[in-house]
Amino acid sequence: MSRLGLIGRCALLALAFLVLAPPHWIAMRLLGRRTTVAPILFHRLFLWLFSVRVTQSGTPPDPGEAALVLSNHVSWLDIVVIGSLRPLSFVAKSEIASWPVINALAALQRTIYIDRQRRGATATVSTAMGHRLAEGELVVLFAEGTTGDGNRLLPFRSALVGAARAALQAEAGRGRVRLQPLAIAYPRRNGLPVVRSERSEIAWYGDMDLAPHLATFVQGGPIDVQVVWGKPITFEATTDRKVATAAAEAEVRAALTGILTGRGEAQPSLGARPAPPGLDLGGSEIATV
Repeated sequence: MSRLGLIGRCALLALAFLVLAPPHWIAMRLLGRRTTVAPILFHRLFLWLFSVRVTQSGTPPDPGEAALVLSNHVSWLDIVVIGSLRPLSFVAKSEIASWPVINALAALQRTIYIDRQRRGATATVSTAMGHRLAEGELVVLFAEGTTGDGNRLLPFRSALVGAARAALQAEAGRGRVRLQPLAIAYPRRNGLPVVRSERSEIAWYGDMDLAPHLATFVQGGPIDVQVVWGKPITFEATTDRKVATAAAEAEVRAALTGILTGRGEAQPSLGARPAPPGLDLGGSEIATV
């Protein structure tokens, strides 16, 4: 992509933000509307401008159905991809609130922030998530707690899955909450399979500098993204959150194995499938948060 082309695309995104943001804020603040189509339109424009093609399959929640979505996390691009699918909000680290531009986009998405340095933050965020779920919303939690390198799935953390129980407590008449596993992978670029050594060009993790990573993203060419909604897991008042989280992790692992090995959509199961040689989808390595 030429420098002029990049400037033009960024200008279009800025213009779209200026057009979509004011009515979105008015709808949220004055009319009391929780969600509008503005974030979806913005994300879809981004994907179109930068040739990111999204394919989704599986069993997504019905329109208007509340769900706590437990997803793997590969890149900043995950937010744009998932945000383009339907109205929802994310849970993110509190540092994002101080990032220029990104903080404005996160605010439009009604992001719930968690301060991982503050004692008691998990309980506070779980309560906020629970109220969103009780009001019939979709809340996306990147359950690994950090981004991975695209070659392995990190263990899912169960602490914030307690938000499902908070939703049950916030609405006494609600007998269950839907936990929704979601797998996201980037299997092809420029029409060719992305091999193990190339996945770091899409994934953003660890202490990678953002600017060089974005330059690689812009110059790398069209990207194909596959999103698989796994089999939903029912969370009730007596459900063990650790067991439910492990089941969601197994669903995502099975789907990723199917995507990354070229076998198409995997049939999720409660047991993790063995990864073939050269593909590490094990959960033995936990990245630093």
